[in-house]
Amino acid sequence: MSQLNQLQDLMKTLRLTETANHLPTLIREAEQKDASFTQFLLDVATYEQKRREEKLLEKRFKWATFPFFSTLEEYDLKEQKSLSSKKLNQLKDLTWMEQLYNIIFLGPPGVGKTHLSIGLGIEALNQGYKVIFTTMGDLIHVLKTEEITRKSKTRMKRIREADLVIIDDLMFMAMDKQEANMFFHLINDLYNQTSIILTSNKGPKEWGELLGDQAITTAILDRILHRVEIIHLNEDSWRMKHRKTIFGQQSVSN
Repeated sequence: MSQLNQLQDLMKTLRLTETANHLPTLIREAEQKDASFTQFLLDVATYEQKRREEKLLEKRFKWATFPFFSTLEEYDLKEQKSLSSKKLNQLKDLTWMEQLYNIIFLGPPGVGKTHLSIGLGIEALNQGYKVIFTTMGDLIHVLKTEEITRKSKTRMKRIREADLVIIDDLMFMAMDKQEANMFFHLINDLYNQTSIILTSNKGPKEWGELLGDQAITTAILDRILHRVEIIHLNEDSWRMKHRKTIFGQQSVSN
């Protein structure tokens, strides 16, 4: 066995697998630039650190479970005049996360609430935060099966450990008392340690109708609204304005 193979095996034993696989290239580059031993070791250590960071980011993107990939740069402010460029930049700098603020995007379907939420989630991931995206329906399902399945238990552990939890389509369905109670306990767990982004087409005043229990509603609102920025997206549905039709330029209604 050559010295290179021995070194690669040793590095893999030390869990430096990424560098072990790339080692021939690193050695060749060091020889080409006549690098010192110190510079070569620095290049090796830097490569390993960079690949670990990249793999961690890849893993966190997978755990985030975004339904699609959309950045804030892709969001067309011309289509949504109720959100200014200044406000969008303030959201993008994520200072509100450091202050443990929550964000609520309110508005009818199709105005970009989910797009904005995912864009902010991607921005947070790229800045080193742990992010989880879930729909309200999926969240309730995972809460109800947490004690039954390992998958749900792992999912809830990641949600509770996240820096940012995005709950999409909040209050799209009525909850029974057990579901509302589970949701309250989750919000209580996240309170003062995690920022939350909520999207909804119903304002907080209407949440009580769907949660059913006024005491639970009040307790949830107290925690969510303690530090919150509510952003109303009032323009017409982007999806409706830009919908495609099999009838070419004709309106679907004509």
